[in-house]
Amino acid sequence: MKRILIFFVILTLLAIPVSAQDLTAPTVPQQAERFMPSDQSSFLQGLLEVLRDALLYFRPDLKEAAGICLSIVAVVMAASLLRTFPGASEKTTNLACSIAIALLLLCSTNSLVNLAASTVTEISEYGKLLLPVMTAAMAGQGGISTSAALYTGTALFDALLTSIIEKVLTPMIYLFLILAIAGSSVGEEMLKKLRDTMKWVMTWVLKTILYIFTGFISITGVVSGTTDAAALKAAKLTISSVVPVVGGILSDASEAVLVGAGTVKNAAGIYGFFAIIAIWLGPFLQIGAHYLLLKATGAVCSIFASKENTELIRDFSGAMGLLLAMTGTVCLMLLISLVCFLRGVS
Repeated sequence: MKRILIFFVILTLLAIPVSAQDLTAPTVPQQAERFMPSDQSSFLQGLLEVLRDALLYFRPDLKEAAGICLSIVAVVMAASLLRTFPGASEKTTNLACSIAIALLLLCSTNSLVNLAASTVTEISEYGKLLLPVMTAAMAGQGGISTSAALYTGTALFDALLTSIIEKVLTPMIYLFLILAIAGSSVGEEMLKKLRDTMKWVMTWVLKTILYIFTGFISITGVVSGTTDAAALKAAKLTISSVVPVVGGILSDASEAVLVGAGTVKNAAGIYGFFAIIAIWLGPFLQIGAHYLLLKATGAVCSIFASKENTELIRDFSGAMGLLLAMTGTVCLMLLISLVCFLRGVS
């Protein structure tokens, strides 16, 4: 009996209370460190500071993208004038214009595809370091089973989505663009159908994973609460409009992030929140700028360009939209999981 008492006394002395305040979030990657807010005491002010720094940083890329789009407009106008000359071949003109558009856009598109892939990897790798910290904080306050379920589910979905994006969706982006260029150049309907099928498959994969993930989060019952209805509606509308392809699904899950923002009270939680956004926001804005400019370019060129050339510009814009969907999905999945942990951490 005495030995048992001594054992419990020693065990009590060795036991260290775990608090989310005492745990430290992993350091943000060096490339995203420039976007981290200097003042992290206020969530809203910190978020605005991250957004301001990111907007200032990508302005040179915006000028470069605008220059490319102006060049595309010039090429399309030249092709349009060429069609007015007697004896000018419509097919030859479309072929030359399609090749010129592809040459102008392929270099920047390749850079953005690599940027999106590296951003997805960085967010995933940071999540692998952050989630164990939040799991320990939640488990130390009694949520052992819930924290284990959240960690296992989030790690599984993150690994699955990241692997699919790197090994399947990224190569499919290139194949989609090849089919788009070929279809625009020769005007073959079969190539256009294959292009559309390729885009549908990529969209379906992203949406399916998101549906399953949000279903898992709902089943856990961790995400609950109420917030200002007007603010929630605005957040959902913004996400639905800004993120192409999967914006509608992400907007349905945005309540978790909006409600959970008020629970970010510990150092590990608020640093992790800002770190995830800092890693994601710069590349998202850079890709988003190309997406919007190509959308505008396609609208302008549709006035005087051929149908095939206009579709090619829109296809490049669609590829940018898929890249936005990939990075946005990985980012918000991790943010939602972080909020779930924070709701169980006081």
